[in-house]
Amino acid sequence: MGRIKTWQSMIDSNAERLQRTTGRSATGWANAARDAGIATRESLSSWLRGLGVTGYNLLSIDGEMFGYPELFLQSADELYDGQYLDRPALRPIADRLLHWAQAADGVDIQMRKTYVSLQTPRRKFAQVTPTNRTTLDVFLRVELPDVAALEPVRAAGDPFAWRLRLREPDDVDDAVLDALTAARDDSR
Repeated sequence: MGRIKTWQSMIDSNAERLQRTTGRSATGWANAARDAGIATRESLSSWLRGLGVTGYNLLSIDGEMFGYPELFLQSADELYDGQYLDRPALRPIADRLLHWAQAADGVDIQMRKTYVSLQTPRRKFAQVTPTNRTTLDVFLRVELPDVAALEPVRAAGDPFAWRLRLREPDDVDDAVLDALTAARDDSR
């Protein structure tokens, strides 16, 4: 059974990467920055870049010094509830998709503020997005010629070039679940 992850997993992963690649924890870096007189995000970024600390490592230290955005600290339930607060008719559709994901072998569920990612250990293979008040889209990275409801999406450079548009819970049928299974298998 897959795990449900939040932003906390990214925070933890970044902290582990920072420790592994620099030999110092986010707290250690934050203390060193304070000792160097760093008091703003801009000065922290400049100081760290000068020391070769960039990307996710920099984000980890920034979060330690100045705090993380509120959404980074929300639980999976809070993130998920927030997505459907103003579109309750779509929640049963998403619930069916997440029920499949929780039961599927090798699928992790990554909660975000405006969507849910479905991932294998290798990569993200689907994104569940409440597009508006009446439509939930499932974006896939793989074309599945046998799935009639699959539509191309025009987004230059986006690997998620295919979409299943769902409007009611019964739209989550065997064809949709088979498409998710095929997309998962393609990303293993």
